[in-house]
Amino acid sequence: MSRNTIRYFLALLGAVLTIVAVPARAQMPAWEKDLYEAAKAEKEFTVYTAHYNTETIADLCAAFDKKYPGVKCNFVRTTAQVAYQRFQQDLKANIAVVSVFSSTDVSHYPALKASGLLMEYKPHNLAKMVDSLKQYNDKDNNYWVTAAALVVITYNNSLVAEKDAPQNWPDLLDPKWKDKVSIGHPAFSGYVGTWTVLMRKLYGWDYFEKLERNKPQIGRSINDTVTMLNAKERWVAAGPEATTLRSRDKGNPLAVIYPTDGSLLMVSPSGIPKNAPAPNAAKLFVEFLLDREAAEVSVKAYSLSVIKGIKSAPGAKPLEEIKIIRPTEEEITKGIPEVKEKFRDTFGI
Repeated sequence: MSRNTIRYFLALLGAVLTIVAVPARAQMPAWEKDLYEAAKAEKEFTVYTAHYNTETIADLCAAFDKKYPGVKCNFVRTTAQVAYQRFQQDLKANIAVVSVFSSTDVSHYPALKASGLLMEYKPHNLAKMVDSLKQYNDKDNNYWVTAAALVVITYNNSLVAEKDAPQNWPDLLDPKWKDKVSIGHPAFSGYVGTWTVLMRKLYGWDYFEKLERNKPQIGRSINDTVTMLNAKERWVAAGPEATTLRSRDKGNPLAVIYPTDGSLLMVSPSGIPKNAPAPNAAKLFVEFLLDREAAEVSVKAYSLSVIKGIKSAPGAKPLEEIKIIRPTEEEITKGIPEVKEKFRDTFGI
């Protein structure tokens, strides 16, 4: 092979590699290119998140890093209340760590907004959002729904037959489930806090006084219920659809019931702190969370897609076939601090 031929093939290979390396960038609209270039100058950012389990947020960050090379996504995954406390501690210490704050407790956001701690930004990808979820975005563009999921009744089907499983939320109060129920704690989990507000709204605090007589095992995160069911420490739970189905697919004997009185729709916002050390990377990550790549990762993990045109995960019941219930933002904001204290008084924990 002649030197000219070798040079030709090397030049051709270089051109091919260049095309492969930047196809996505070439297709980016101008606003995305500009945001990406500004984010690359910041190099990395950190998100505090309670939206996902560790595996899923790691997959989301990996997908972001792949789409936007040169901008590193770091994450701290905790329960909602711990994420909020950590952010508050950062503020008090006058240090800027987090660039995206993602909590499952929507009551956090009005307080942060009222204190002027969130940046105003209108994501370009909001147009892709599922129409029914848009009502939960902040009207002033201080925070936006970036994750959605369901709280349902879950159970270990090696211990409980489908015909015997609870069919609605009051069924968990049946004495036959004494020492067999698992729940999370509203002082730690935004999911559990919202579920507690909803149960009080539907059935009064008497619901929890009756539940206490069944001596439920109480974890922190709602995801702890999955661990308890897998370990056969408890048989039934008020648990997360996504984590339960994901665990089932790993071979664990778990199943879900969509309660006849309604599955709790959880919408989980994200906001960008005004003191974000990487504001452009933060905006880019929010745009990413509202785009196809992130939606596909979320659905693979059995969460709901927040954007249009993404099919539900195999084995998950389509959303249009499920009765959905949810407290208002005002009810959640006012109710979660109240139910935390009442929960401690009732359960002694």
